[in-house]
Amino acid sequence: MKKIIFGLAIFIASLFFADQAFAYTVQKGDTMSEIARKHGMTLHELAVMNPQVENLDLIVVGENINTEVTNDHGPTLFEGMNVEKIEEVVVAPQETVKTEKVVTEVKSVSTNYSFSTEELDLLARIVRAEAQAEPFEGKVAVAAVVLNRLESPKFPDTIRGVIYQRGQFQPVRNGAINKPADEESKRAVQAALSEMRHIAKEALFFYNPTIATSRWLDSRATAVKIGRHVFKY
Repeated sequence: MKKIIFGLAIFIASLFFADQAFAYTVQKGDTMSEIARKHGMTLHELAVMNPQVENLDLIVVGENINTEVTNDHGPTLFEGMNVEKIEEVVVAPQETVKTEKVVTEVKSVSTNYSFSTEELDLLARIVRAEAQAEPFEGKVAVAAVVLNRLESPKFPDTIRGVIYQRGQFQPVRNGAINKPADEESKRAVQAALSEMRHIAKEALFFYNPTIATSRWLDSRATAVKIGRHVFKY
């Protein structure tokens, strides 16, 4: 049975919110589906980012539609995240110095798994694609669901295997997974690998019940609700 042993989660009370989106001005003949396609998004994603549009079939020429989330601040992540300390290098009697070397793989707290920068980037991309309009905690929870599946014997045992498992994530089917991750999504992945690991509890699924067309998750037990997403066991 696959098992990842993570350190104790530290509850973070502060909420973080995604940056404001760029606005697209509706032109004559536009539809929400066409706007989503032009910007590499799903209709689902576009609808989540535009709650002011009550009827997706009725948009007005000149109306502003949010189409992208950006984040211009924060450090670059996933490049040499861990530094391994090697102590007690003797250079003279009673004198020692410490040296450092960059580790190319990132490990979660107390885990037996190592994740490459490519795997972490893929995880951050699915977070962006699925939760770009969600609060920071909602992004962390999406990453945590992928990690929960990694632990579960019911799912593949690699991040890539979980994300690309057939029929599981819509952004894989529509190509949104290929869009680069923003810095907040990368930070959410790091939080899911450390102090916020258990934010989604043991949830293996999530969805937005307001706009979901498939209702099979309605009957499953709810682990937690964060933002517009409901996380299910």
